[in-house]
Amino acid sequence: MPEIHNYTLNFGPQHPAAHGVLRLVLEMDGEVIERADPHIGLLHRGTEKLAENKPYNQSIGYMDRLDYVSMMVNEHGYVLAMEKLLGIVPPLRAQYIRVLFDEITRLLNHLLWLGAHGLDIGAMTIFLYTFREREDLMDCYEAVSGTRMHATYYRPGGVYRDLPDVLPQYQPSKWHSRKEVDKKNADRQGSLLDFIEAFTDRFPGCVDEYETLLTDNRIWKQRTVGIGVVSPERALQLGFSGPMLRGSGVEWDLRKKQPYEVYDRIRFDIPVGRTGDCYDRYLVRIEEMRQSNRIIRQCIEWLRANPGPVMVEDHKLVPPRREEMKADMEALIYHFKLFTEGFCIPAGEAYAAVEHPKGEFGVYLVSDGANKPYRLKVRAPGFAHLSAIDEMTRGHMLADVVAVIGTQDIVFGEIDR
Repeated sequence: MPEIHNYTLNFGPQHPAAHGVLRLVLEMDGEVIERADPHIGLLHRGTEKLAENKPYNQSIGYMDRLDYVSMMVNEHGYVLAMEKLLGIVPPLRAQYIRVLFDEITRLLNHLLWLGAHGLDIGAMTIFLYTFREREDLMDCYEAVSGTRMHATYYRPGGVYRDLPDVLPQYQPSKWHSRKEVDKKNADRQGSLLDFIEAFTDRFPGCVDEYETLLTDNRIWKQRTVGIGVVSPERALQLGFSGPMLRGSGVEWDLRKKQPYEVYDRIRFDIPVGRTGDCYDRYLVRIEEMRQSNRIIRQCIEWLRANPGPVMVEDHKLVPPRREEMKADMEALIYHFKLFTEGFCIPAGEAYAAVEHPKGEFGVYLVSDGANKPYRLKVRAPGFAHLSAIDEMTRGHMLADVVAVIGTQDIVFGEIDR
């Protein structure tokens, strides 16, 4: 009888479930995985090095492109590190707007994760459901920044501009009748806050729909329960953070434990798992969506009642208003200097971390007093999670690799940087 030898299998980077450009070299014994070796670097763009050769304010756009599913939260970490070194505090309204958009971004991230994770494991419908809600949230991004994804909305000292009072309307065309367009425009008659509030009213019902499709679904449970189990002690040793850590039963959330912006004024709960398998991490993220919805409601309430500035009044950091610039020579000089040279940050170093949808996103910034960073280091949550893939998949079947990659919520923009 011929001997059965172990064989090596290349999983990705073309595989649709590899979530971008992961090359996984799997050592298989029949259908069982004995070793998984992730090869990364296929999306390395030198973001940290590029940021060291550009003025501070011109690198905010690079942050959007790290984890390109959670754009504004990446900016938040970078902007917080700059503000720490500058010693400035943005106006309270700007802080509330940042928290509002952090949570909108968390919903965007978790919706894409849920749709893609479902699609990987064979649940087609959930993908169509989640993208229906993402569309509305993308419109919120577009309303404040002019673009659906890479917003560059957070700036040192606040946010680029206040929330708009009017929203763009859909127009009738040969594809969409007046009746269809009126239905689409029903929530767009008021301000952006009204639009987001209408979204938060219906979103819990949407999450219920997702749970109806998946939570007690026999096939979903067979594919996720008991797969990729990580104990709480091991999760801490591996450097897990975010839903990966909370799914293993560790109640750690930077928004509660090291509050930044106005999270200490806001009421929300931290969902925690029990067994640390893929199913627990799914339940944690589902509950996080409900909690984010709750936070957004509180931000809307506060922002409605408290108008005010959204940017510090320092023209060394913030460009003057257009009408000032057209009339005043000094304002024109400020504008010119800011957009050619940027601003200088006092020498020193700072680390700022935010509770990113995927875990702890940190930015370590070293300044030598010039107008660009001496060194910029990004702590990407996905990097630590991916390094544990060997441990999480060993002894499982080939099909379970897909479930583990999905549960890790990997995006290569931030891992490869």
